[in-house]
Amino acid sequence: RISMPMNKLLASFLVLAAVLSPMAHAQLMNSQPIDGIVAVVDEDIILRSELDRQVQAIARQYASNPERLPPQAELERQVLERMIMTKLQVARADGSGVKVSDAELDQTLQQIAQQNRMQVPQLRQAIEAQGSSWQQFRDNVHEEAVVRALRQRVVQSQVSVSDAEVDSLIKNGGGNRDQLHLGHIQITLPEGASAEQIASAEAKANEVSQQLASGMDFAAAAIRYSDAQNALDGGDLGWRGTDELPTAFAKIAENLQAGQASPPVRGPNGFHIIKLIEKRSGQSEIITEYHVRHILIRENEVISSAQAEQLVRALRQRIEAGEDFAKLAKEYSKDANTANIGGDMGWFTKGGYGAQVAKALDETPVGQISEPFHSDVGWHILEPLATRVEDKTAEAERNKARQTIGTRKAEEEYTSFLRQLRAEAYIEIRLPGSDRAGASG
Repeated sequence: RISMPMNKLLASFLVLAAVLSPMAHAQLMNSQPIDGIVAVVDEDIILRSELDRQVQAIARQYASNPERLPPQAELERQVLERMIMTKLQVARADGSGVKVSDAELDQTLQQIAQQNRMQVPQLRQAIEAQGSSWQQFRDNVHEEAVVRALRQRVVQSQVSVSDAEVDSLIKNGGGNRDQLHLGHIQITLPEGASAEQIASAEAKANEVSQQLASGMDFAAAAIRYSDAQNALDGGDLGWRGTDELPTAFAKIAENLQAGQASPPVRGPNGFHIIKLIEKRSGQSEIITEYHVRHILIRENEVISSAQAEQLVRALRQRIEAGEDFAKLAKEYSKDANTANIGGDMGWFTKGGYGAQVAKALDETPVGQISEPFHSDVGWHILEPLATRVEDKTAEAERNKARQTIGTRKAEEEYTSFLRQLRAEAYIEIRLPGSDRAGASG
């Protein structure tokens, strides 16, 4: 962290360097604007060009619904705040040794491409066709991955869930599987807010509430007015279990009908408006399990795929002719986990061993031998020995309760972490017209 004078000295140095640069001199001679600084964040800066790129990306995202976006000045403020918080988190991650490798980044890009039914080269073409830089997109994805890794580090070190907490939640009627899809608008109060700041935030929250009552779209209001991290996503909290939500949010949602927004409610960090978008009830966890044994012949440098298939087909014929499945599995199967127990895979759900096994189970009655099928490790045959229907509701309830408590604690812990991170940082906002312009921290 650098002091106020040092930040001013840094900014002066940057301006001086720009003036002395031959390139900058040429730009001045040609009346071309020099990139300006819109924020100083500890030892880092945010340039006008960086902010413009991010704002343009948001504008493209809402190209089909431009009416949801706030006026340009307000959009810039929202985007700049998110950029500031990202820089603070990335800097903390770097100082804490939290890294995301190139291999991990490539895997994330692959997942993004798959979600959009593309290959990575096609994703790159699509990004560049929108007028965006692939390198900038890659850098943004890397930053998001670093932030996720930091959150995981913070949460893992601070959050734990005991069996007693799970028991208590279930005993008190928690751990249910009701799901709520909520929207959220937050008008933030600073630490140690004065009476004047509280009154101003309350007035703003009431004004937002009145605009919603007059028909303003909730997502548009969130983008325009909310201070929450998900503001630019329209305040969408997604689907959450009722016990995953902060207690105050869950209580507010209990009194709402689908499509209805609450009046402003005061919380520890500001005023909140909650919208219940949709609600769905949980179902009993009744599942079918399969008891199966199998034989696997792996492909390798010695056995080709064709040879593995030929051997599996020969073994199937021998079993059909009366030879013992378990004996042949012990002799031939290359699955180290099951070969010595006659190929017994135990009980599992249909999807427990992947799509190929699930398809074979669909096609093979109990007591029959499947047709040979191929997976990424080799060739298989399997025999379903039995099926059973299990009520896993109680087990699912405990798992859900544990997840619920963990999610809620993680949300609270990381929100507190971010508030402290921002409070400790030196931040100077130089965005013209911003109501937050000036230094803090």
